Amino acid sequence: MIPASRANAQPVGEVLCDSSVIKVLSFTGSTAVGKWLYARCASTVKKLGLELGGNAPMMVLKSADVDIAVKAAMASKYRYGGQTCVCADRFLVHEDIVDEFVEKLAAEASSLKLGHGLDAGTGIGPLIDKAATLKCRERVKGAVDVGATVVCGGNKPPGPGNFFEPTVVRDVTLDSELWQKETFGPVAGIASFSNDEEAIRFANDGPAGLAAYVCGELGQAWAVAEKLDFGIIGVNEGAVSHAELPFGGTKESGLGREGGNHGIDEYLEDKYLCLGGLDM
Repeated sequence: MIPASRANAQPVGEVLCDSSVIKVLSFTGSTAVGKWLYARCASTVKKLGLELGGNAPMMVLKSADVDIAVKAAMASKYRYGGQTCVCADRFLVHEDIVDEFVEKLAAEASSLKLGHGLDAGTGIGPLIDKAATLKCRERVKGAVDVGATVVCGGNKPPGPGNFFEPTVVRDVTLDSELWQKETFGPVAGIASFSNDEEAIRFANDGPAGLAAYVCGELGQAWAVAEKLDFGIIGVNEGAVSHAELPFGGTKESGLGREGGNHGIDEYLEDKYLCLGGLDM
């Protein structure tokens, strides 16, 4: 274990990347830092495991049980205040059920009590710093400025202690920052769609490919999931992280997998021995 201050993080990283003794480098963090490490490790051609940023879509198909979809959305979106790389950020909901979904999700989100994590009754805690709360507010404001509507939460200034209310924003345009960028906070941006192919195209659009979610009748949801370009997909389920299963993404969300036997394989090299001269 090598503790390092923020100021010393890059020099320490340079030593790890440049060392020929170190054969594998694994990193969990931002895409920007992951790209820097990727380039820096080229000089030693070392193996690299990168678990980088996400911007996870959750697709709620026309066949979905709305109550199950809302339960999955709550489990994914608001865990740790929305501060995980697999939290659902972009919600694509079929136009026939979007009103019901928004109403029920907003009711559940509004019921979460902000507070200290050790206090009884607390449903959601603070964000990591004041900058995170300001980013959430700016993303919500930007979406509203181009036509979105705040159903609950974040139209108020951030309160003391880096808290930000669980927020639901509907009719989000697909060119807004709230849709295009990972917010890393308790803000659910919702857009509607009319057919599955359209929703798949919207979900796959963008550089992130870590996690995605699909809610609907199992056969239909499975067919949609097969067309999604993501490393982890939850079907009628919002909690997808398990130590025994492979965790990782596609596109700019990373390289390799963590967890299970796949995670061990990242630290191993295959060796082939060809034996000759044997009397068979």
